[in-house]
Amino acid sequence: MLVVHGVWLVGVGLALWAEESTAPARPPRRAGRPPRERPHPFAADHAALTDALGPAATSASRDSVALTLPTRGGAPLDSPELVRTAAVDPARGAVTLARWRVPILAYAPPDALAVLRRVDGYAAVPGAGLRHLAELAAFATDLVARGRVLPVVADDDRPGRGLTSTAVACWHPLLTGVDAGWARALTLALPPSARAAGPVVAARRTSPARRVTEGTRSAGGPSIRPGQGADGGPGPADVVADALDALTDAAARTALDGLRLPGTGRRDSVAAWSTALTGPRGGFTVDPADRAALRAGLEAWQRDAVGNPVRASFRLTEPPAPDLTLALDVELLPGDAHAPDIRTEPDGTVDPGTWRLEFGLQAADEPGLLVGAGPIWHDPESARVFADRVDAPQETLLAELGRASRLWPELDGALRTATPEALELDAEGAHRFLREGAPVLHAAGFGVLLPGWWHRPAARLGARLQARSRTAPGTVATAGGVGLDALVDYRWELALGDQPLTAEELVALAERKSPLVRLRGQWVELDPKRLATGLRLLRTSGELTVADLLRLGLADGDDAALPVLEINADGALGDLLSGQAERRLTPLDPPPGFIGELRPYQRRGLAWLAFLQSLGLGAVLADDMGLGKTVQLLALLAADPPEAGPTLLVCPMSLVGNWQREAARFTPKLRVHVHHGADRARGERFAEAVNDTDLMVTTYAVAARDAVALAGVDWHRVVVDEAQAIKNAATRQAEAVRALPARHRIAVTGTPVENRLADLWSIMQFANPGLLGPAATFRRRYAEPIERHGDEETAGRLRRVTGPFVLRRLKTDPSIISDLPEKLEMEVLCNLTAEQAALYQAVVDDMLAKIESSDGIERRGLVLATMTKLKQVCNHPAHLLRDGSALPGRSGKLARLEEILDEVLAAGEKALLFSQYAEFGGMLRGHLSARFGREVLFLHGGVGKADRDEMVTGFQSPDGPALFVLSLKAGGTGLTLTAANHVVHVDRWWNPAVEDQATDRAFRIGQRRRVQVRKFVCAGTVEEKVAAMITEKRGLAARVVGSGEQWLTELSTADLRDLFTLAPQAVAE
Repeated sequence: MLVVHGVWLVGVGLALWAEESTAPARPPRRAGRPPRERPHPFAADHAALTDALGPAATSASRDSVALTLPTRGGAPLDSPELVRTAAVDPARGAVTLARWRVPILAYAPPDALAVLRRVDGYAAVPGAGLRHLAELAAFATDLVARGRVLPVVADDDRPGRGLTSTAVACWHPLLTGVDAGWARALTLALPPSARAAGPVVAARRTSPARRVTEGTRSAGGPSIRPGQGADGGPGPADVVADALDALTDAAARTALDGLRLPGTGRRDSVAAWSTALTGPRGGFTVDPADRAALRAGLEAWQRDAVGNPVRASFRLTEPPAPDLTLALDVELLPGDAHAPDIRTEPDGTVDPGTWRLEFGLQAADEPGLLVGAGPIWHDPESARVFADRVDAPQETLLAELGRASRLWPELDGALRTATPEALELDAEGAHRFLREGAPVLHAAGFGVLLPGWWHRPAARLGARLQARSRTAPGTVATAGGVGLDALVDYRWELALGDQPLTAEELVALAERKSPLVRLRGQWVELDPKRLATGLRLLRTSGELTVADLLRLGLADGDDAALPVLEINADGALGDLLSGQAERRLTPLDPPPGFIGELRPYQRRGLAWLAFLQSLGLGAVLADDMGLGKTVQLLALLAADPPEAGPTLLVCPMSLVGNWQREAARFTPKLRVHVHHGADRARGERFAEAVNDTDLMVTTYAVAARDAVALAGVDWHRVVVDEAQAIKNAATRQAEAVRALPARHRIAVTGTPVENRLADLWSIMQFANPGLLGPAATFRRRYAEPIERHGDEETAGRLRRVTGPFVLRRLKTDPSIISDLPEKLEMEVLCNLTAEQAALYQAVVDDMLAKIESSDGIERRGLVLATMTKLKQVCNHPAHLLRDGSALPGRSGKLARLEEILDEVLAAGEKALLFSQYAEFGGMLRGHLSARFGREVLFLHGGVGKADRDEMVTGFQSPDGPALFVLSLKAGGTGLTLTAANHVVHVDRWWNPAVEDQATDRAFRIGQRRRVQVRKFVCAGTVEEKVAAMITEKRGLAARVVGSGEQWLTELSTADLRDLFTLAPQAVAE
């Protein structure tokens, strides 16, 4: 396991180094006084670092640097992200700071920007410092995208010669308002590891970023000043300012690559400067006098743009209700509960121009610290709260108002007085400020306080789309379904807030020519452009496709367009759009071909799947793990008529055998064909297999390799299980799966699809192609506003469109929890890899020959030894071989365990993992900690009481480790581990009493959730055969309770041969 750390070298760029979990934790002992700098004992070398970073390492230069790191007992401490695969004796003594030299890969800022944009794409765990620098890179990129940058000219570090000198054209971030606050937050949160490289190498030129970060205040402490690192190295302000300057400059040059800025056609210093702003390097040659003139011309502009500790604030206040001439009063008429009557007569007689834009001063870093202009002019003592930020509050207020008036000239009228306090506005002026002035001033860093109703969608005119399907209401569509291309009739309705409006009412509103109206005690906006659009919409009706109908819910809602507040439809389409189809539909009973019972929520899920199929629409079944997604799918397949055609199911290799067995158990009449392996059907054999099957099961890898053959079949249905496998839309397997033709598509996943919107797009693009538009458009319009800026209105539009196609029930849902038993126990069948199968067969051949030629105690010992070896092979080849070889990709059990734990961790839950072998438990701990990049606890017989208690306490705490590996003997009794609601028995002891005791570590008093218990068994091996024998023969089960595996020693050699022999279905590849 590698943990990659990022360090910002001030004046240079990014340095990456890594910790290696398998390297010694301490340096070798040396006689004498330790040197000032020592080689870091577990720092990865350049080769390991290069392997982990892959292609990203090609643009780096190899070097080394001395870091100041926490040290105890003569060794550097592990970072919090590092999880060792072997136990290390804790070091003693106090924690100090010491210098350790590490190999690094160094990147200049342009290359650093590219590296930091994909920190999760490397074969290593990113450390806290690297993640923080990645956040800085994302912030810099966002600033450039929003145009919040300043072009500047600065001195080169090298002296000039003769009549010319060199200067640097560069881009600096413009940090005001919210951006300045975010820069300060990034400064306060900077991990020490990101600035551990010692003294400042070469401080960059003064910039707005440096002024902002140097003024950062720690919680309850003084401002953070440059060079204030406790270790003598650069302080947080130095590092954040330098990194933000450099990364912003790199991002701007990347965005402007190939473009020519105005002025580049001239032959003077301005042209040289403009050209240098877009070039790969910013240096240019300039006459000293021209450079001074250029700088002077820019400084005033930059001074105005950069925020100050105190800023002007603007608060818009509404006219007082009692003194208001109402532009519009809407009241309900008797006998009509819905139709509003518009009265044009005013309720008052006071001048309507009573909106006030009140001025004041506000602390930039503490928005709650605000003093109005009136007290500043007439009561100077009130401004003493700004004493540590500004010397002359009155002069500052005037200067700030002057700066604001250059951005919003309508403020000029208030500045004609010596002591401006407010600007009176009529409704039109208030609306212009809300729409145009407030955003401009806010973006420039001024404080802007608006009425709360302005940000609510109900305060604006909106549209409602009424659709009517072309089938009779209440009827189910034909076999072809409604489909995304089906036509529906539509008409528009308009609403102001939550009040529906007619065309006549809209005309009356338009005649008032007032953009702000008080409606039922609440102010609402009547934008003239939206009014005109609304009147046009009311005159339109006709037909459109279901896909267009749904896309209207994603309308951008720009100034000229109306936001779509609601889409209503009748019949089945209305049930779908409501998002409540699963609850409104009548639950379906299992079809005749299904053997077994469905719980109530599963019957509702079956009805929902059948309903979407009847409409010709795709579905995303995203039920929580353990709720039976497989049986709901099999019940749907069992209901297909014979002429429906085959279903193709694509899943990970580890689940192929499980689908075979579950289909045989619940739908035995279903013809199942597995399309996998080197001898899989091709050509005519493949065509015959398709014709002779109801369900064809294949893997994602085969789907990519056999894309042409699979795409040539007219599939009735395509199902993707573990659909997160296609979350990366650009992979070959995702593209191949999306290209498969099908009348119905279902994506199955237990992982929340809303966690990352790019994943949602890819999965939805499979289920309902084209619904969310092109990927780039979706990312720009929805993913970035929602994920980066928390745009709730955009998130609501996205939920409204995707919600009808996603069914996700949680175990904690009140409607679900009553259907579930307190403890869900399930047997999980895993397949062997080819390597495991070969080892298994070798053990059987070797041991059977020895058993046949022995008797008595020797024979019993050989039988038990054979059982142990075979179970070790089923766990992992490295468990049997004890060769310390790598674990990934060699065990069916391990692959299935990783898939289950992916879902457990994604849901924020915890799991206990039991093995009867302490050695294998240690292997699991090391592998899982590296695989998931988090601490994994391991309790075995060698753990002392104090450490045992500490593990239990840590696991039970809400923020403690989520995975706990326990040896069955050490952890099977005497512990309370109710923080876990998942238990996995990775291997079996065949003693139900012992296994139940272990399970009861989680399933006991204090457990408030349903517990899911999974017992792993390798298909076609002795594990599956013994499990079947115990299940089928109750008398044998009773004997096993007390004796474990001893009863196996009494079987004849012929019975042992049958028991040990590997069945054909054991291997899935």
